[in-house]
Amino acid sequence: MTTRADQAIAALRKGHDELTALVRGLTPEQLRGPSAAAEWDVSQVVSHLGSGAEINLEVVRRSLAGDPPPDFEFNKGVWARWDGMTPEERQASFPVANQRLVEAYEAFTPEQRGSHRIDVGWMPEPVDVATSAVLRLTEFGYHQWDVRVAFDPAAALDPAAAALMNDRIEGMFNWIAKPDRLDGRTGTLLVTLTDLDERFALRVDADKVSLVPSDADADADADAELSLPLEAWLRLAAGRLGAPYTPSSVKATGVFSLDDLRALFPGY
Repeated sequence: MTTRADQAIAALRKGHDELTALVRGLTPEQLRGPSAAAEWDVSQVVSHLGSGAEINLEVVRRSLAGDPPPDFEFNKGVWARWDGMTPEERQASFPVANQRLVEAYEAFTPEQRGSHRIDVGWMPEPVDVATSAVLRLTEFGYHQWDVRVAFDPAAALDPAAAALMNDRIEGMFNWIAKPDRLDGRTGTLLVTLTDLDERFALRVDADKVSLVPSDADADADADAELSLPLEAWLRLAAGRLGAPYTPSSVKATGVFSLDDLRALFPGY
């Protein structure tokens, strides 16, 4: 039986192979060109993923040794080293660093994938291999898109990765949603994921956004509706559904326009 850990690790491998092939073929000008991450060029996104791979690998290694995760000083040292690289050095170093991390996840036995726990340092308690892999996949999936879309405006999140990344969104509302940017407007938003034929409702209050029970009566009273594929919803929630990258199938009606929702989820 394929487990959630198996699925996440397979998605990490697929993303690594695809992004490595793209990054290795970039010209010096493309490396220095803009990515979809507003403040980073393409090489800086690659740097962020490379340094993240090193830090995550150290977390995994220490968990296997029974040691606590690396401290913030370790992280700072890794970031400083990658920040000091030239774009070409980042281009050469990323495939190696990320390959090592993916191989570390692939090396977990079936038993470990079910029982091993990893202290990532910032969660309330150690997590299982599946959750650790999905945390990395969420970071990797969004930033892989930041690079890919620089060369393909129609780029989308990988479907298998998106299905796993969706597990993380509700827990991120507290810090990714900015309801104060809606000038006090509140309401219930009914979201339909058109490729999954699923619905859920969000309550947008002045100070928070939260999931609320969705049923026929509540859906009929919704103040706004949004219909879009899962991967577009995930990109919207992470501030990556700008007008140039929005599929024509995305529709918003009611008190919240699509621009309102982009303001609600400005990205990170």
